[in-house]
Amino acid sequence: MNHEQELQEFKLEREIRVAGISVRTTNAEEGGPEGRLPGLWDRYFREGAPHPDKHQNPHLLYAVYTDYESDASGAYTVILGHEWQGQPNDGPQEANGYGEARLAAARYKVFETRRGPVYQVVGEAWGRIWNYFQNSAEQRAYTADYELYDLRNFDPENAVVSIYIALKS
Repeated sequence: MNHEQELQEFKLEREIRVAGISVRTTNAEEGGPEGRLPGLWDRYFREGAPHPDKHQNPHLLYAVYTDYESDASGAYTVILGHEWQGQPNDGPQEANGYGEARLAAARYKVFETRRGPVYQVVGEAWGRIWNYFQNSAEQRAYTADYELYDLRNFDPENAVVSIYIALKS
């Protein structure tokens, strides 16, 4: 889907649990030199996500935005990880920089980046997302949103990423 084309809607039919490494941040913080997300990504590519034996579909990497304090201006948690098939509450411990998120069975608006360097195209797409919801009758749910990366043949210099934004009912 070209980023200028009509946006698609997606209905997640079942809850998905994602476990991985996490950080708490704000958009204001990420817009400056003290942003925490580059370090989170570096850590993921250095260490990976914990307990790979409990990952389902390990080729799919989720960047989940959750635990929103309010809206796009408040604090939120980002978890880089994989679909978790372990038992409830047996995921990695948050105290060690790990976390778990639940993607609710819900409606999502899907934004797709243009093809290009991932660090550039994802930022551009989030700008489009914020603009879209400022000018739309649809409202964000601020429950859990996510970026989805297919790691099979992933090229960070030439990537297309899908971003799923939870909608209010």
